[in-house]
Amino acid sequence: MAWEQKLMRTVRLRNDQVPGTLASLLAAMAESGASVGGIKLLTETPSSVVRDISIYAEDGAHLERILSVMRANPGTNIIAVRDEVLELHRHGKIAMRSRAPVDSLGALRKVYTPGVAEVCRKIADDPTQARLYTGISQTVAIVTDGTAVLGLGDIGPVAGMPVMEGKAMLLDSLVGLSGIPVLVNTKDPDEIVDTIVNIAPSFGAIQLEDVSAPRCFQIEEQLMHRLDIPVMHDDQHGTAVVSTAALRVACNATGMDLDRARVGQVGLGAAGLAIAKMLMRLTANPVYGVDLSEELLQRLEQEGGVRSSLEAIMADSDIVIATTGVAGLIKPGMVRQGQIILALSNPNPEIEPEAAEAAGAAFAADGKSVNNVLGFPGIFRGAMEANASRITQEMLLAAAETIAELTPAGELVPNPLDKAVHRAVARAVAQKAIEQGISRGEYMPYLGD
Repeated sequence: MAWEQKLMRTVRLRNDQVPGTLASLLAAMAESGASVGGIKLLTETPSSVVRDISIYAEDGAHLERILSVMRANPGTNIIAVRDEVLELHRHGKIAMRSRAPVDSLGALRKVYTPGVAEVCRKIADDPTQARLYTGISQTVAIVTDGTAVLGLGDIGPVAGMPVMEGKAMLLDSLVGLSGIPVLVNTKDPDEIVDTIVNIAPSFGAIQLEDVSAPRCFQIEEQLMHRLDIPVMHDDQHGTAVVSTAALRVACNATGMDLDRARVGQVGLGAAGLAIAKMLMRLTANPVYGVDLSEELLQRLEQEGGVRSSLEAIMADSDIVIATTGVAGLIKPGMVRQGQIILALSNPNPEIEPEAAEAAGAAFAADGKSVNNVLGFPGIFRGAMEANASRITQEMLLAAAETIAELTPAGELVPNPLDKAVHRAVARAVAQKAIEQGISRGEYMPYLGD
């Protein structure tokens, strides 16, 4: 689907120090359809006031109309118009930094030559020591071929780099891992797998990102077979974890029994099929699914699901989850009284939550509320701290249950910036890895005692 996020600009303007100038400006902007965000006072003199005003527009043409209205307001002079999003991304959002200062010859000899030779020999004699004496155990490769970037689709790996940098920032800020974007300039699944296998010694885990379905299933499966480090396609499993957690919370809020509910999954791409698989593992009940792809329908059936239709799912399901990318696919007249509906496509859902609830849904939410940032940082941290050889469905379910348990009353999910939540997720994932016997059992400093 087309990317339809609103444009945001920061307008710096000087208003005459005349009563009513700002009020008339805001009224004119409102009439032009502008959405106003923050207003920040910068300087004030007896004759003028300088402010920054954040505005949101539907598109470029709408933005120009808003700016024209602002320029026409008596007593208003626009000084500058800034795109804060582009400014934030200038020269990238991440950089590699040294963890130790190199401020003397002594320090140089320790971190480089000749001191580093001793560390190299130690690892050569026992390769497992690399986990302790290098950053490998704290480093995640974030790999993309750019074929399924956000709602933009196949825009190529280089255009997907801002997303990869964002993921790296989240890994660092939320759980202290180093994420390294890796852009793969091929769409061939075998070439992608071989490339990742060949660079894997540099990393403690592999995070697949924005790889289109059904290729993503094959790529992940082959990597999990060929590597002995955690591999996870975030669009599949991160989304499934947070969606399952949100569904737990929604069921508790409405009094619905998830284990007895009939679940329909609309859209069986990367996220949709993973959600269906997780719910079937959790409840031992089939999920009814619909998709335009025969291959994806067959994959659902192979996992124990049942193919259906949109009409049948909307008519018969207690819970409907939609991940199609088709805005407005679900019409209000299709909603059944008492349903739980998670319409997760971004930026525009299959049905707006307000419209679904007005049509009779007991609970409805969209993808703005259900974000996989709550899942992948803690999942990777836990798997890597446990030195697990892989990420299992049981580890993912442990993450989902933890997120649901930590959701505050009245909320659908916890605050994604709450580091205590990510720490708890990491601990639950690590403990499950230990229980399953796939931990290679070293000290876990991040998780504490």
